[in-house]
Amino acid sequence: MKKKKDLSASLEDYIEAIHHIVNEKHVARSKEIASRLEVSRASVTEALRALARKGLINYAPYQAITMTTKGRKVARDVIFRHDTLKQFFIEVLAIDRKIAEEAACRIEHAAPPEVIARMISFTQFMQCCPRGGEDLIKGFANFCAEGRTRTSCEECLSGCLEQAKEGHEDVKI
Repeated sequence: MKKKKDLSASLEDYIEAIHHIVNEKHVARSKEIASRLEVSRASVTEALRALARKGLINYAPYQAITMTTKGRKVARDVIFRHDTLKQFFIEVLAIDRKIAEEAACRIEHAAPPEVIARMISFTQFMQCCPRGGEDLIKGFANFCAEGRTRTSCEECLSGCLEQAKEGHEDVKI
């Protein structure tokens, strides 16, 4: 499952930005791309030429930019990797949204598909496994938020036992 790297990180950022703009406005313009990515118009022109050569966009100078079918597929892959990383950082690692967004932007270009797939599987496993589940994920988030470095599980276990007792108080036997 080795991924052939056709696009640089920079071109992946461009195709992602173009995809978002096209979804919002049906076409993209170099001015909008430059603004979204905070780059010069000259940089945008160079990137657009490279993406057009690869068959990912329809581009002609001073014309609206649209995406090819191949370009949409590539963009969806980049966006999927970005969103998966961001959600993992937020939901599993309890990282602040802004930091998670920045980290996802950096890592999305380097993370192999196997890593992304394993992160998705781990999250799904944690959500349904009776040994862990949502409580374990939330417990980790609380552990991080409190800035603790526990050396034993006694405090956590006593809290879990209290919750279990409270949950059973409503049950009539």
